[in-house]
Amino acid sequence: MSRISQPDPELTHRLTRRGMLGVAAGAAAALLGAAATPAAATPAAATTTGATSGGRGRPVLPPGRLGIQLYSLRDKVSTLGFAPVFAELEKYGYDEVEFAGYTQGSAGPITLAQLKRLARDHGLSPIGSHVGYYSDDPNAYTFAQNLTKVLDDAQALGLRHIGTASGPFRYGSTVDAWKRAAEEFNTYGAAARARGMKFYQHNHSEEFSFATDDPKVRLYDVLLAETDPDLVFLEMDIFWAYSGQFRFSKRPDGTPTPFEPLDYVLRQPHRYPLFHVKDGVSDPANTYGYRMTDVGDGDIDYQRFISAVTRLRGERSAHHWQAEHDNPADSLSFARRSSEHLHSLREKC
Repeated sequence: MSRISQPDPELTHRLTRRGMLGVAAGAAAALLGAAATPAAATPAAATTTGATSGGRGRPVLPPGRLGIQLYSLRDKVSTLGFAPVFAELEKYGYDEVEFAGYTQGSAGPITLAQLKRLARDHGLSPIGSHVGYYSDDPNAYTFAQNLTKVLDDAQALGLRHIGTASGPFRYGSTVDAWKRAAEEFNTYGAAARARGMKFYQHNHSEEFSFATDDPKVRLYDVLLAETDPDLVFLEMDIFWAYSGQFRFSKRPDGTPTPFEPLDYVLRQPHRYPLFHVKDGVSDPANTYGYRMTDVGDGDIDYQRFISAVTRLRGERSAHHWQAEHDNPADSLSFARRSSEHLHSLREKC
């Protein structure tokens, strides 16, 4: 399998992702990045699946649950438009799409009604969308500045989930700062639930760092504890979560505090309706521990991870798996190869 070296993912993520967020105005969200890491780094106890790639056995990936984050295909959306991109995704066997903006650049304007119909015509279910958390611009297309508009648009698209890829760092990195952000997330979650949707937060690696005023406290644990589990949900970006494991398995004073991202999901599977399936090649010399690559070309054990979640009682079809690569060398090739790899994974009977 090929292993494609990419530029520093955090820098590129910060500089480019905001350009595709939002409706029409493309409102920017301050997104925090980090790099990749494999689940194989510290295997969770009792989660071995015996899965195998190809061959016989039940597919690891539940039917109808493979999606893709359209940020990975932003180059093709901006030049070709949604229609040709959706046509390719239909051929590749995708079931769902997650938006990172509703405009399509040089391909011309498109309405939300047209976008919803276009997805449906290609057998794709719009499953979610990333929107900014907050901005200094009072007119920005963010949850904090324009909650009603954000939810109106999500409802018009028929989304079941609406979320943000911004970290809860609006007020800083202290425990109280994250409690304050959690209160706002609860507000957004209540508003989304009133519309029949789930509000979610997508992590990068920094969420697994420690509070600046209490280095014994992991910030991600504050988020989980202070948000209402019936109102605020999580989209675990598996790549960034294992990067967090690489970066933050020791407290600032050097005390070991290892953690396994999969364990968070197994403890509260209902809180994780969405996942980002993103791969990385181990590179301890990299600040983040790994280099991003196409799904199947890296070291993250997706047979193990997906199976561990879907084998929980009642959870096989309760989650949505979105392939993603922040900067693929060839975005359509990435989409095709990722689908092929994930569909090829089999569990032993």
